[in-house]
Amino acid sequence: MNNGISITNHRNGETYEFNIINSTRGPNAVDIRDFFKKTGMFTFDPGYTSTASCKSEITFIDGGKGELRYRGIPIEELAGKHTYLEVCYLLLNSKLPSPDELLDFDIELRHRSFLHRGLHKLFDAFPDNAHPMATLSAATTALASFYKEHINLTSSDDFNKMAHRIISKIPTIAAFSYRHSLGIPFIEPNIELSFTENFLFMMRAYPGGKMHIDRQGERSIKEIEIKALDTIFTLHADHEQNASTTVVRNVASTGAHPYVAISSGIAALWGRAHGGANESVISQLEMIGSVNNVEKYIKKAKDPNDPFRLMGFGHRVYKNFDPRAKILKKLQDELKSELNLNTELLEIASKIEDIALNDEYFISRNLYPNIDFYTGIILTALQIPKSMFTPIFVIGRTVGWITQWVEFKREEKSKISRPRQLYIGK
Repeated sequence: MNNGISITNHRNGETYEFNIINSTRGPNAVDIRDFFKKTGMFTFDPGYTSTASCKSEITFIDGGKGELRYRGIPIEELAGKHTYLEVCYLLLNSKLPSPDELLDFDIELRHRSFLHRGLHKLFDAFPDNAHPMATLSAATTALASFYKEHINLTSSDDFNKMAHRIISKIPTIAAFSYRHSLGIPFIEPNIELSFTENFLFMMRAYPGGKMHIDRQGERSIKEIEIKALDTIFTLHADHEQNASTTVVRNVASTGAHPYVAISSGIAALWGRAHGGANESVISQLEMIGSVNNVEKYIKKAKDPNDPFRLMGFGHRVYKNFDPRAKILKKLQDELKSELNLNTELLEIASKIEDIALNDEYFISRNLYPNIDFYTGIILTALQIPKSMFTPIFVIGRTVGWITQWVEFKREEKSKISRPRQLYIGK
């Protein structure tokens, strides 16, 4: 076959033919949708290491080259050069916005950022020390009860209204979840502030919307902090068919409410092997405790008989340097200079990074620092508590999840997700 492959079953001598679907970038795919019908067998692929679960036009990754693109645009051309809201618009609309389009988009998100008063009461049901991720996931599910009309969407206008609503409200829910975990009053959104500054405002402001002023008379939210967090949001915006995105698509396939699908993605992201890894990075740096202990832990990481593993190194997809990590490395250096950072934690991280980038053990195994390694350090530099690292990941990723949800819903031949199994029991 010129555009297909043949598979022979050597037990019975039968040959089966399957078409190849061409991609625009990256590997092509063998179309095995009728594999079971033709052969009476299943394919076996734990962890989906070689399985394309869908067609998508949103994000492309080449792990070997260390390449990441949103809608065909390299991440290096977006992060730090376009705002997070511009990137949101790009993902949702397949193009960067004009100044007027961006202004309309920005204004709409600002006005949709407020929560229904009924949702406020939900927070009272959680203990004061609840992890913000638990509260965030539950409150996002609860949104489905306030916006029941989003269960049956048909037009592009319906999709956009739903997407804009969830993108705008997630930062508010995240900030409220954080403040509830501390037992302090909520701060309502300020429509005079940009998306990213408003989130920092809702986290940091005193009751009445007052902000801390330092001895030099400067406000507590600096432009470099806004730029840094905005860049982190952009780098987290989408990442192809990762675990949480796959969960969102799988839940979408059941016909569930879109906000329930997003909540499911939040729950999946919380795992320490996924979005929770950046929190684990800082916990590990704190455990190491001193620059003097780094060599000891590097030795433990290289010992095959020691269960200790360095957090924040290596990636399931990238077999080269994570392109997002390169951007964050540069950002970390800017923060260190502009915010006059020179903490023990940064010194520990810098020494680990220096050793890993020059040690053949790590290089030969493609164990480069990944996005989680730098994200945890940068968020710590921004005085963001560990409990909020993963909620910040959620804020950035919400646009990717909802874009993936919409893409799935627009697929004419979409089916409910139903993997098969290789039964080995009695």
